[in-house]
Amino acid sequence: MDLSFIAKQKNLGEQLVQKALRKNKMLVIGESCTGGIISSIITSVPGSSKVFDQGLVTYSNKSKIDLLGVKKSTLKNQGAVSKEVVIEMVSGLFRISQANIALSISGVAGPGNLNSQKPEGLIWIAYGFKGSMINTQMLKIKPLGRDHVRQKSSVEALKLLLKLLGNP
Repeated sequence: MDLSFIAKQKNLGEQLVQKALRKNKMLVIGESCTGGIISSIITSVPGSSKVFDQGLVTYSNKSKIDLLGVKKSTLKNQGAVSKEVVIEMVSGLFRISQANIALSISGVAGPGNLNSQKPEGLIWIAYGFKGSMINTQMLKIKPLGRDHVRQKSSVEALKLLLKLLGNP
């Protein structure tokens, strides 16, 4: 990982914390493929405790079910890397947290594909405000290795949260 990419992550984290502070918003994050990277970026910023409630790494299907209430049938029918699962993860995050903004992420970090429809670099993100429509975003990140996919998807997730919070 080059230092310019780490600096970019740090900068996005700082922008997110500052914007959430100005707008009096509290964040909750549910991560699968990123394994806590997004939460780590946010909590590396001084003052983040004022805007960050919690981050959960629900890597296994069992943890998605037990902690976030993702339905077994959704996991069976759609797979963990799906729009439906990340939406259910966000819903679960709102149930267990007092936060008013949630983001969840699940994807194929690699190496290799889950199947022909779920290649390395396929990422699903769901995010939104409590009580509002949940937005989703599918990313197709160039499969340049596990670290690249995880780091790049973390940056893209932070950008989505910044966009959700709007200007300034």
